[in-house]
Amino acid sequence: MINPPRHQHGYIDREIDCQEAMEPGFQAIVDCMLEAGWAHGEVMRSLRRLIAADNMTQKENAKVEADLAIARAMLRAGKAL
Repeated sequence: MINPPRHQHGYIDREIDCQEAMEPGFQAIVDCMLEAGWAHGEVMRSLRRLIAADNMTQKENAKVEADLAIARAMLRAGKAL
């Protein structure tokens, strides 16, 4: 089970609490990868690349959402695209 944040809104140690909640699952993934025969360096590099890919996806999704919001607003205003 993953521990939830102590409060729903931001608080000073929220990211530390998030890291502590994530650590057992993270370690389990690393352990499984090592047991499957992957080298520690490969696992760490792959995790960094996955994080980078997720960041890029989030940025692209935000851009698409912004573009859609502008297009919807223009349509509501009766302006052609």
